[in-house]
Amino acid sequence: MPRKVKVLVSYAQSLDGHVATATGASRWISGPESLEYAHCLRRENEAILVGSGTVVRDNPLLTCRLPGARSPRRVLLDSGLRIPLGSQVVQTAEAVPTVIFTTAQRLDQRDETVTRFEQAGVILRAVPSDTPGQLSLSAVLDTLEADGVTSLFVEGGSRVITAFLKAGLVDEWHLVMAPIIIGAGIPAVGDLGVRDLAEAYRFETRSVTHLGEDLLWKLVRRQEQR
Repeated sequence: MPRKVKVLVSYAQSLDGHVATATGASRWISGPESLEYAHCLRRENEAILVGSGTVVRDNPLLTCRLPGARSPRRVLLDSGLRIPLGSQVVQTAEAVPTVIFTTAQRLDQRDETVTRFEQAGVILRAVPSDTPGQLSLSAVLDTLEADGVTSLFVEGGSRVITAFLKAGLVDEWHLVMAPIIIGAGIPAVGDLGVRDLAEAYRFETRSVTHLGEDLLWKLVRRQEQR
């Protein structure tokens, strides 16, 4: 049965394909127009997803700051429940629906961390793991679909983006390229196991436009890879 949740991946990178420097610095790779575009994507999608590493490193709010716009449901992947209880997403969970996906084993521990997440208004959901530490993304999408979500904006980080690609779950790709070169840094996409160009993940270009000094490249997954 076709999946009903449309998955859009979007992030900003340097010309040489990095989302951060070797020290993890990433604010701000792109310009103000691209940052506003990211908020447009938050407004247009029903849910936004990031991994626990992004929350731990950047402490984002993950809301839409455009005037009069609603914020999407926040979806966080955290197999070990390591997201800080003092993070912005936890502290504002009463105001913005926030779901953390973790493992049944971690949730069944029912320790103080689990209790405090729930007291803060965070919804905790258990899904299976494909491999140790890697939650099943298909199970996450199935759960979101059951909750009525039809559009998901995957904003990062690199490990999460790579996992969605490897699982063949990316429908659209909105890539923002800033006119900077970082050199050694954190790549936007990790190892996909591609050893020959014939194995490469291929997308179709829909448009290329300017966002200030940045380029916005919109792509969709090729039909034969759907």
